[in-house]
Amino acid sequence: MTLSKIFFYFCLFFVFGIFLASIISNFWPFWLVFLIIGVTLISVFWRFKKAVIIGLCFAFLFLGSLERCLADLSVARDRIGNYISLGSENSIEGIIAREPETKGTTVRLVVRPVKIGSKKIEAKSLILVITGNSRKYNYNEKVIISGKLKEAPIFEDFNYRKYLEKKSIYSIVYYPKIRVLAENAKKDFFCRVYAGILKLKGKLRGVIKEDIPPPQSSILAAMILGDKNQLSQKLKEKLNISGLRHITAVSGMHVVILSSILMSLLIILGFQRPQAFYLAVFFIFFFVALTGFQPSGVRAGIMGSIFLLSQKVGRKLISSRAIVITAALMLAINPFLLDDVGFQLSFLAALGIIYLAPIFKVWLNLFFNFFQNFFNQKPETSKNSKKLAALKEIIAMTFAAQVFTIPILIYNFGRVSVAAPLTNILVVPVVYWIMLLGFVFIVIGLFFPLVGWVFSLPCFILLTYLLGVVNLFSSSWAAATVNNVSWVWLAFIYLILFAITWRLKRALRFKFLFY
Repeated sequence: MTLSKIFFYFCLFFVFGIFLASIISNFWPFWLVFLIIGVTLISVFWRFKKAVIIGLCFAFLFLGSLERCLADLSVARDRIGNYISLGSENSIEGIIAREPETKGTTVRLVVRPVKIGSKKIEAKSLILVITGNSRKYNYNEKVIISGKLKEAPIFEDFNYRKYLEKKSIYSIVYYPKIRVLAENAKKDFFCRVYAGILKLKGKLRGVIKEDIPPPQSSILAAMILGDKNQLSQKLKEKLNISGLRHITAVSGMHVVILSSILMSLLIILGFQRPQAFYLAVFFIFFFVALTGFQPSGVRAGIMGSIFLLSQKVGRKLISSRAIVITAALMLAINPFLLDDVGFQLSFLAALGIIYLAPIFKVWLNLFFNFFQNFFNQKPETSKNSKKLAALKEIIAMTFAAQVFTIPILIYNFGRVSVAAPLTNILVVPVVYWIMLLGFVFIVIGLFFPLVGWVFSLPCFILLTYLLGVVNLFSSSWAAATVNNVSWVWLAFIYLILFAITWRLKRALRFKFLFY
């Protein structure tokens, strides 16, 4: 057994430990069981390598469950409600900890409290401040908030409180009095650099709004700047129904496209491949910072770096091991991410592409070969065969991701897009060109507005095509509704899905399936 495989099992058990602790209350008795089993196997059977590995797996299971339980205790200890009475008028001094989000006529600020009145506090919990857009606020500003703090509401069809808790936000204040004390509260290197990145983001956002009208501008801003709040609720609903909402979220697809663009550009500019690799990795994490360190963006940044590393060393590193190791790293930082639907969808889609896409490609090859033989068509030329291979790749990846994510979509939202396979085939091929032209346009437009406007025209045409597909497939018939889905059904479906995928992967080893 290789070291990478052993490490994969450790990460897998660590993730499973977090999962168990998240669904079972009063989990501490299980800690002792896992710990005792692990220590026993390691200490008693230390001469047997497999026994030691199994013992260490139980140890990582213990560490994962401990990580989640400690995070729950930290949340309970750091709630702002431990320092003040929620619902009463309070004056809180804090620092704007994230990029302010403008949504319609309101601005949302995430504030890290440092003082209540004259008393300093060390709570790690954050406060969501919802206020009007009469004044512009910036990241890292020190402010005094005067208002009534409340717990986030729980709606009938959506647990908004739990959604915010995953972002370490445990209270809300609506339309308080806000006074800005200082522009740069923290003087450390990271805050200064990130503040500079956000200023650049604001300028790039301005270039997009100046040269491209809405709603095309809002889609482009979401794709390359992570500005999802610029999308109207109506457009979000249309994207959901058509199965294209994922193209507006920073994902692995966006980062892989960016990686390909950067590597090609840097090599054209004369950089050696090793030099181009390090510069491309730097720009990927710059892109992740530009989009606000969203969980999907961080995961995509890690996977994009692995993708580039695989090109550098000449090995295929994008595998289930890389997926699980990435998940373990992210959950070690924030165990509550496991409860996030976006996090679940992201990793399930990646696993679907890894395991099911090769199977679908084999089936597509069989289908196209049968079609050519049936109609006595001549073999494709080299140029056409490359285009056909690219089309097969898109179709296989689209169907694979859809199959692995449909059950979790039905469970969480009670609805799934039946048009998604077709719309993704129509749209995904142009996403590369939208991003390429979009980046070229905003960078040139930042320095040469007139030239930038010229480069914005082809990008606008492609965005208009994308919107046309969205509008065409956003009617009620394009989505199916399923109500009251049990978690038992979800577990059973995924058990069957994984079993079928495993059987099909084994079947691919037989030669006759390739003909």
